[in-house]
Amino acid sequence: MKYKILASIIILLILGSTYVILTTANSNIEPLGRLSFVKISNPDMYTGSPHSNLLAQYAQERGSNTALVVHLAGHTNGYPCYTNGNVLIEELGFQDSESNYVENNSYTWLIESSLQMLIFGVPDGRFRYVSDGIVFNNLSSAMNHLDQVAAAHGQVGKTVLVWHGTVRGGNPNFNLGCGAPLYFQIVWYEDGRLAAYYYLITGILFPYFNSPYTWYELTNAKQLQDAYNSGQLDLQYAPYD
Repeated sequence: MKYKILASIIILLILGSTYVILTTANSNIEPLGRLSFVKISNPDMYTGSPHSNLLAQYAQERGSNTALVVHLAGHTNGYPCYTNGNVLIEELGFQDSESNYVENNSYTWLIESSLQMLIFGVPDGRFRYVSDGIVFNNLSSAMNHLDQVAAAHGQVGKTVLVWHGTVRGGNPNFNLGCGAPLYFQIVWYEDGRLAAYYYLITGILFPYFNSPYTWYELTNAKQLQDAYNSGQLDLQYAPYD
């Protein structure tokens, strides 16, 4: 009996995954998942930085010249869009008006307020959004702005979507990091509920199999977090994200 149940679960997972992939084939976005675990430079999203180069590589491998990285909006210069080689890197941050979601403790999104958002999506009006120094009161306005920027850049292919994922303290394996709720909301907004669930789960696993920095970041997480929090990773001549 237990083998039949296991086989049924596996079949359902395969069918569900196939359904999501087929129904999102014509989507405007290609959700990948988490970009990084901890900062290895500060800022780490600017032209030529390791994580920026990695995101540009992800986009090019998928036939795209546009990528979107989403953040928790804290101290920021407005999350400007910029180019990294031939790839347009778009940035979007969110501000949460209700929960205790903070970058150093983002697992509270999964614990304190996750059920409502995971079941019903992010309520209208809960988040505000920041890109290119502009504050948007709804996601559709923010996404329209990013679409216009991408069109002006001559967008080719889908927009590759990641959440930033960096964690300032604690174990990054158990903390989704910067930007995860907004990634979830964008996938729901673009492709629906099932896609949001699917790409959140696959997105959590993504860097373990794809990022060349994963081993370095995880094995040196405490040292890198301490260096970041004490300003030792700051780059003097780079724009801060």
